[in-house]
Amino acid sequence: MRKIYTNANFYTFDPSKPLVQAVVIEHGRFIDMGHESEMLLHWKNPSTNVINLNGLTVTPGLVDSHLHLSLIANQFMNLDLIGVSSKKEMLTRIQERASKLTPNEWLLGGGWDENLFTDGFIPSIEELDTVAPGNPLFLTRICTHAAIVNTKALERCHYHPTMSIPEGGTIVLHEQTKKPTGLILESASEIFQQHIPEKSYEELLNAMREAVHFAMKKGLTSVHTNDPLFLGGLEQTYRIYDTLLNHEKLGLRTNLLINHDFIDDLRDARMYAGYGNDTLTIGAIKIFADGAFGRRTALLSEPYSDDPENFGEAMLDQATLTDIVRKARELSMPIAVHTIGDQALENVLDVLDLFPAVSHRDRIIHAQLLRKELIKRLAIPSRVVDIQPRFVVSDFPWIIERLGDDRAELAYAWKTLMNNGVICTGGSDSPVEPIDPLLGIHAAVTRKTPGDHHAGWNPKEVLSIHEAFRLFTELTAYATNEEILKGTISRGKLADMTVLSNNPFTMQHPDELLDTEIEMTIIGGEIHYHK
Repeated sequence: MRKIYTNANFYTFDPSKPLVQAVVIEHGRFIDMGHESEMLLHWKNPSTNVINLNGLTVTPGLVDSHLHLSLIANQFMNLDLIGVSSKKEMLTRIQERASKLTPNEWLLGGGWDENLFTDGFIPSIEELDTVAPGNPLFLTRICTHAAIVNTKALERCHYHPTMSIPEGGTIVLHEQTKKPTGLILESASEIFQQHIPEKSYEELLNAMREAVHFAMKKGLTSVHTNDPLFLGGLEQTYRIYDTLLNHEKLGLRTNLLINHDFIDDLRDARMYAGYGNDTLTIGAIKIFADGAFGRRTALLSEPYSDDPENFGEAMLDQATLTDIVRKARELSMPIAVHTIGDQALENVLDVLDLFPAVSHRDRIIHAQLLRKELIKRLAIPSRVVDIQPRFVVSDFPWIIERLGDDRAELAYAWKTLMNNGVICTGGSDSPVEPIDPLLGIHAAVTRKTPGDHHAGWNPKEVLSIHEAFRLFTELTAYATNEEILKGTISRGKLADMTVLSNNPFTMQHPDELLDTEIEMTIIGGEIHYHK
């Protein structure tokens, strides 16, 4: 059925018609747009469905270019510690959760961030044993690069001082006693995860259904998500999304990043970048090059300013990284690499330069610390940088202590990247940051925490409201080679739109974004969320 959405401010991001009052949709695509009277005159017939948007503001469908929808689903199943502001509150929540579990049942969850605590540091293993004495415990940090465990979890995993730790991982020991503190870093989590019972297919499917609806409620029409490690591998991950999106028709367009662990599975399944349809598509091969700034595991070319002996950690040595990229290229696959520190970025670019580009663009995820000479190497058409503007809110000002004033000038330098011709896309890395794209846009245009009264951290990197919205609309399409399908309200493109309660492009102050609500999420011309 033909639809005409009318009586709204449609910001198309198409320079030929940047602002229109009505759009016409047929078979899930835009076929025309312009003045309301013209669209009704030319396209309305007795069977046309005319939807009056009552003066609201519409943008191209908002897209999150990097998140973990499966970990958002976990929040519906496990203990959610996001936003907890004190160690005391964290321990109370753990104790409450433990009281509802059977003896020896795993207590799982995550989202804690010690930088928010007002009363101390990460709980000790003794404190964790006190609040959850009868349950093995595994709680991931907000960044997912660290976790805490209790003695029961160590026992369940048969920990002993001489056991082998996966490359790039650490079980942190007390300096004096040399016993575990309860903190584990990076790939050491694999020791515990192999002992945690897997969720049933139905449990995962139901939680993922909630996560999909949650994403659309936040105005997202598409996501690029990395999930096979958390949904039981490639086959089950694809099966879950295929059920929800292609069979149940939930709507959210999804591009799947596939961890390098499953390259052989991709080959056996004869899947490739672009495999699928407009709703569900296989994306790039996901690789981790380093860790994160929070625990000083991001790999730097010079040591941390607040830890002069520490350069961070490479998750893979250069030979292994090269071998993974070679295997990806044998399948004509692009790569998407978690790369936070400047040395990790250099290492990845050195490997990429060894191989010819493929048809789909390679993706550098995060790129939080730059050097001038590396920016030039990012500014080529076959490469995209996935940035997360909201990281500025979470990481400043403590990141200045980690890096020092000089290096901080090129940290989270989104404006510099865009001014130098680097293709950037906007994401949240949710649940590391809130999935709400309007919060990411607010961070991009203010570079400060809502309510702060300063010019923003490194204000020369502030983006305009138009640039920030481009990150989450037009530019995200380049990451998946879908720029002819998505990103703008243009004839022939998929009819994906986000309807807002306020007009961001006429706001007097960016903080008005914080009071802006998602009124509708429209995918393929169909309303999949209505407030």
